[in-house]
Amino acid sequence: MPSRASKDGKRRDFMQIAKGVFDAAVGDGPKPIPPGADPPPDQDTRNPAAVALSKLGASKGGKARAAKLSAAKRKEIAKKAAAKRWAARAETSTLPLAGFRPGTHENL
Repeated sequence: MPSRASKDGKRRDFMQIAKGVFDAAVGDGPKPIPPGADPPPDQDTRNPAAVALSKLGASKGGKARAAKLSAAKRKEIAKKAAAKRWAARAETSTLPLAGFRPGTHENL
């Protein structure tokens, strides 16, 4: 997933960044926006109604999904997530028991 910094798909090279910093230092051109900062209101092209609606849905989405899942389905999802975490740990670990899986005895 692309980061927010590369959201628009255009990447500036070193010289473009340097020129922007120089222009801002001498007072020419627009001031650079620091990374992670919200854009000024005049540059925000999103629909305000859509933004508000998105915030409403995002705040209750996970809770609503969890409430309608059955206990068996939640358990299945949790087991799958734990298996993925353990698999990722086993691939990157240098410990001698990296391939050990709890509950299996053929690894001993």
